[in-house]
Amino acid sequence: MERLKAYKFRIYPTEEQEIFFAKSFGCVRKVYNLMLDDRKKAYQEVKNDPSKKMNFPTPAKYKEEFPFLKEVDSLALANAQLNLDKAYKNFFRDKSVGFPRFKSKKNPVQSYTTNNQNGTVSLIDHKFVKVPKLKSLIKIKLHRRPKGMIKSATISRHSSGKYYISLLCKEEISELPQTNSAIGIDLGITDFAIFSTVQKIDNNKFTSKMAKKLKREQRKLSRRALLAKQRGFNLFEAKNYQKQKRLVARLHEKVMNQRNDFLNQLSTEMIKNHDIICIEDLNTKGMLRNHKLAKSISDVSWSSFVKKLQYKADWYGRKMIKVDQWFPSSQICSKCGQKDGKKSLEIREWTCPLCHAHHDRDINASINILTEGLRIKSLTEIT
Repeated sequence: MERLKAYKFRIYPTEEQEIFFAKSFGCVRKVYNLMLDDRKKAYQEVKNDPSKKMNFPTPAKYKEEFPFLKEVDSLALANAQLNLDKAYKNFFRDKSVGFPRFKSKKNPVQSYTTNNQNGTVSLIDHKFVKVPKLKSLIKIKLHRRPKGMIKSATISRHSSGKYYISLLCKEEISELPQTNSAIGIDLGITDFAIFSTVQKIDNNKFTSKMAKKLKREQRKLSRRALLAKQRGFNLFEAKNYQKQKRLVARLHEKVMNQRNDFLNQLSTEMIKNHDIICIEDLNTKGMLRNHKLAKSISDVSWSSFVKKLQYKADWYGRKMIKVDQWFPSSQICSKCGQKDGKKSLEIREWTCPLCHAHHDRDINASINILTEGLRIKSLTEIT
C-alpha cells in the first residue's frame, strides 16, 4: 500500500543560503498574514452587506505591492495559502481548534514548504540536497536514504539555530508478517509502560534529568535579558542574550530528541512483535488539570506514544484497540474476575479476597486491558 512518509534530516546551509531561507520564512509569513487580514476584512464586509460576495486573494495579488516576494519560491507562497485554507477548515469543523492567528517572527520554529516538480527537490550524491530557487546545493546529513518519490520539502530553522529539512515521500509500505501475538499495555508514571507479559519499561524522566542544568542556564538567560534592558539594548540585538537563548533552546531540543527517539524505538518494537495491541484510551488533557501530576504526565508523553503506535499499526497491518478510560482495570482480579473496588494510588500490590491471588497493581491492570481489548475485538467481528 502506498503511503506518505516523512524523513527529517539536519542540513548545514552556508551564510548565503541562510539569508535566502530567512527571506523565504519572512515572505511566507508576510503572505499568510496579509491573506488572513484580507479574509477578516472580507468577512466583515459580507457580514454588514450580505449581498456582497467574499473574494479570497491569492499570493500573486501582493507581488506588485511587495516586489521582494518575487525573490522567493512561488510554491512556498502558494503553500502558505493552502495552510491558511486548512486552518479555516479545521476551525469550522472543530471550534476547539481556535481561529487562525497571525504568524510571528518570534515563533521558535520558522519554516516554509515547497513542492517537487520535475526534480526541483532532489538528493545529490548522498551529501547534498537541491531545492527550488536556490542555485547552490545544501549540505545534508543523510542518515538513511528515502525509498519513495519526494513529493514536497519543508525547510525549518529552530530556536537552537539548527536547520532541518523534512522530505515527504510517497512510498510502498508492506504489511508485516503475522506473529499471532497480542499484548495489553498499561501506561504509568513510575514505569512508563507495563505490559501484560509482566515486562516493565522504565520511565527515563528526560526533563527531570536535565532540570538542574536547564534551571541554571535559564537563570543566566534572565540575568542577561535584565542587563540588556538596563543598558537600553533591544533583545534581538543583544548578542550575549541571543547566544544564551540558543544554548537554552539546544538543551530543550536535546530533551525532545531523546524522548522522541525512545518513543519511536518502543512503538516500533511493539508493532513488529505483536498483531494486536490493547491500550487504555486515556484522557491526557483532563489528567493534566491535576497540578500535582501535570509535570510528570507531560514528561512521559503518553499521547505522543499512542499516536506513534496508531499510525504504525495502520501502516503495517496491525490492530490497535483502545479500551474505555472508565474501564476499572485496576479493580478487577485478572485471575477470577472479582471486582475488589477502587484503590488509592499508594496501593501498588493487593491480594484478591476471593481467589487469594497476589497482584502487582500495574501488571494486573495490563492483563485486564488485554482481556477487555480482545473481548471488544470479538464483538466487533461478530457485528
